[in-house]
Amino acid sequence: MQYQQLRQQLNQLEGRSYKAYKDIQGRYEFPDFTLSIDYVQGDPFASPSKLSVRVPQSVAGFPGELYDYCTSRNIALGDYLTREFSQAARQVSTRRGTGKSGQIAIARVTQEVLERSCASINSDWVEIRFTVGLPAQGRRILGHLAGEMLCDDIPRIVEKALFYRNLNESKIRNQVETIEDADWLRDRLKEQNLIAFIANGAILPRRSGVDDRPLTATEAIPFVSPKSLQVEFHCPNRGQIIGMGIPTGITLIVGGGYHGKSTLLRAIELGVYNHIPGDGREFVITDPGAMKIRAEDGRSVVGVDISPFINHLPQGRSTQQFSTANASGSTSQAANIMEALEAGTTVLLVDEDTAATNFMIRDRRMQALIAKEKEPITPFIDKIKSLTTLGVSTLLVMGGSGDYFDVADRAVAMDNFVAYDVTDRAKAIAAEYATGRQSEGGEDFGAIAHRIPIPNSLDPSSGKRDVRLKVRDVDQVRFGMEDIDLTAVEQIVDPGQLRAIAAAMVYGKDRYMDGRRSLREILDQVMADIDQQGLDVLTRFPEGDLVRFRPLELAAALNRLRTLQVRF
Repeated sequence: MQYQQLRQQLNQLEGRSYKAYKDIQGRYEFPDFTLSIDYVQGDPFASPSKLSVRVPQSVAGFPGELYDYCTSRNIALGDYLTREFSQAARQVSTRRGTGKSGQIAIARVTQEVLERSCASINSDWVEIRFTVGLPAQGRRILGHLAGEMLCDDIPRIVEKALFYRNLNESKIRNQVETIEDADWLRDRLKEQNLIAFIANGAILPRRSGVDDRPLTATEAIPFVSPKSLQVEFHCPNRGQIIGMGIPTGITLIVGGGYHGKSTLLRAIELGVYNHIPGDGREFVITDPGAMKIRAEDGRSVVGVDISPFINHLPQGRSTQQFSTANASGSTSQAANIMEALEAGTTVLLVDEDTAATNFMIRDRRMQALIAKEKEPITPFIDKIKSLTTLGVSTLLVMGGSGDYFDVADRAVAMDNFVAYDVTDRAKAIAAEYATGRQSEGGEDFGAIAHRIPIPNSLDPSSGKRDVRLKVRDVDQVRFGMEDIDLTAVEQIVDPGQLRAIAAAMVYGKDRYMDGRRSLREILDQVMADIDQQGLDVLTRFPEGDLVRFRPLELAAALNRLRTLQVRF
């Protein structure tokens, strides 16, 4: 259908009941693109209508090397176009009636460059998915205003944001090449036996806890690697890059309070993602299997073997298939580690500020007062070495216990946001001031159990709806009748990741939870499907608000579902 018919149809709907908007659902040919009205909201206060535009490459004109060369470039360009579309939409989006009337929007973007379902590019076309609040006064259609939005505003947005000739070529290439270099570096970490890389000149501090943009150049101290930890790479686009390489093994980040320890760790934990040019962390690159671990009082734990850390509980309670609806700090931290290992983590990131003290250390004096046979907890310090034999490294912020000097491979001190290699000094101190404590961990780490989820324990239904999923920011998912609290899963950065995770839980249940496959096998199958078919594989109909996630966060959500049941 031609776009002129859409305007005519909208004019005829003027003053009718809002539900009459359903009649416009369909595809409309504009001179330079196709507009699809995929879903029409039933009420001006409901979730906005879902639309998409598809611009042929003969019109869009994006050079093939910007998106065809590799996945990194394609994602980077999609992210750039999402930001341009968002900015152009904000300029024309105004309140036009009741509720969400007049709103034109696309999925919210963060400082991270992520694969999003709202944008796709290939040699034939560019497609963008977005939402529109169809205008009404009360619940009566404002058809003339709707015609202006769909037939005038959207073409202006498309021309401004999706035509290569109208965009900044140097900025596009900068983003595409930056993301390609970042992914190239991440792929080189393992062969260099590194878990992370922080480029010289990186700006790590953020403006505030609610503003993830970098501090200004006059406020921030650019990162500089200690000479002893300095490594060099030659990237495909930017050429030489120098910075601090953190080797595999056990690394401590030490220093006084407010000197940048946690800031460095936070940058590293988000280095599993790429960042936009100008963020300051473009070349803070981390092993994609790194998982932030913390204590999480009150969380649900289901059938987790925490015996490597907690054993011989009073009354003979087993910890090999441990379950609780209200975990303590130490128990939750043990469970978080074991669940991460089960899901395939390769690096544990720990900050003492968010860890359970009695889980992290039991010093010599406490060992003398409370005999080992009376203490169920084997502290992390006594298991950290055996983790390395499993191929799992640990990066630990520690400012309160020098006992970790005995087990660390290296120590980096942060002094007024400047990094120093203090490994030799830490080892000398450990030799001079022996703690006298006895290791309680044994030679082996212990078993990592692989649980099998029971499909019926995942119920996404609510009332008459077979599937009801709702996301609150980046910390909560409503799954059917259950709320999953993900506040402590700190590497989720975008609400779209939670939407995709919730959809993946339903997808995984329907296709792969058969009572025989382990959790790890289910994760692998779901992620393989996304790799092959994209995020659209997760939903019955194409959605524009899904964002790529890691299997570690999918596992974290499943493990925090209070109705989850498992067998072995």
